[in-house]
Amino acid sequence: MVSRDELYRLVWSKPMTEIAQRFDVSGSYLARVCTLLNVPRPERGYWAKLEVGKAPPQIPLPAPRPGDPLHWSKEGAHIPPPKPKAPPRRKPEKKVRIARDRVHGLIRGARSHFENGRPVDEGAYLKPYKKLLVDVTASQASLDKALDLANDLFNALESVGHRVVVAPADAEMRRERLDEREVAAKPRDHWQYGGLWSPSRPTVVYVGSVAIGLSIVEMSENVTLRYTNGGYIRESEYVPPRGRYNVDRSWTTTRDLPSGRMRIVAYSPYWQVDWSSQWQESRSASLRGQIRTTVEAIEAAAPELVAKLDEADRQAKIRHQQWLIEEEHRRREEDRRRIERSIADSKTELRQVIERWSNVMSVERFLVGVEQRADDLSEPDRGDVLERLALARGFLGSQDPLDFFRAWKTPGERYTPRYSEERAAEQDGNLPTPP
Repeated sequence: MVSRDELYRLVWSKPMTEIAQRFDVSGSYLARVCTLLNVPRPERGYWAKLEVGKAPPQIPLPAPRPGDPLHWSKEGAHIPPPKPKAPPRRKPEKKVRIARDRVHGLIRGARSHFENGRPVDEGAYLKPYKKLLVDVTASQASLDKALDLANDLFNALESVGHRVVVAPADAEMRRERLDEREVAAKPRDHWQYGGLWSPSRPTVVYVGSVAIGLSIVEMSENVTLRYTNGGYIRESEYVPPRGRYNVDRSWTTTRDLPSGRMRIVAYSPYWQVDWSSQWQESRSASLRGQIRTTVEAIEAAAPELVAKLDEADRQAKIRHQQWLIEEEHRRREEDRRRIERSIADSKTELRQVIERWSNVMSVERFLVGVEQRADDLSEPDRGDVLERLALARGFLGSQDPLDFFRAWKTPGERYTPRYSEERAAEQDGNLPTPP
């Protein structure tokens, strides 16, 4: 892993090809890394000019912009970004300006990606193939309106120093699940959200170091449709058949269809905090006239979001401490149960050893009796009995009580307690009291 500062020192100390060999990448690949980290690098021919003393001055490393990655690793490892801090209030002389003649970088070229997407029904929401795209959800008829609104909003935010970008890949930010309905009668089931396009990473605005997610969505309205002649048309467009013998064989249904009216959604892209706010058009009022108040509301939400993140971190620490306590209690309980089980198993085995020895003694008395009776037999019969007796003793194995006793496992041999108090309690014959 290399930091932004270290990469800057390297690219101005040696030619790019030599630095690239160090990281086992190509020079063009390393140049893209420099662009990603906003690290200026020498222009082509710089090192030849340096040899003759005609090289231009070294370009200073600019301060990192909000959202710029500060480290790069070929293996994909990354360091979490610093914790967001509440931004200072905007100076009164810094006014929100909407440069409608300027096309924001996220909007430039987006239209062609939206139009050249997956096939959809006429009037439905567009579904572009490209996933790393500005977060706009709209139909073909309202695409220009949605992109113009996004362009005005982004330019207005950047006019007062707030950077609007697609969230960095290593930021681990989420995108809010959107409900595009203009009037939400009841919550939707999870499977009903699958019909809308969504980008792979959220579009965010950095107010200071605080990221706020932004989505532009064309709202939908519930429309009555009539099925006729093999397709659906709006009920308002339907002309019933005329004539005495014409039979109306159509039927109606309702669907949520794009309405042409827009909504701006600002939300928390941080997983720890669930927060969102939205502004939407009505039939008589456009959102483009509310851009300035929307920018002010987004700015005002940044300190609130920082406070929510701090509280979420505090609650996470409390939950972690509680988890540690519960885990410690669980381990102690498990330790106590294993101590109890080792004591019980050891006692059971000891009883079995004693019972086995009692059985062995009975068998031994039997074998001794056979051996004594064999002394009264004739030599051939006695030899045969003693041979069978030796075979029987071989089958039975050792009959030494010390062998049985040594095979018995004590509680300590079965399980070693993890906690000193449990070990001491085992020695005292008492069980510990759980914490």
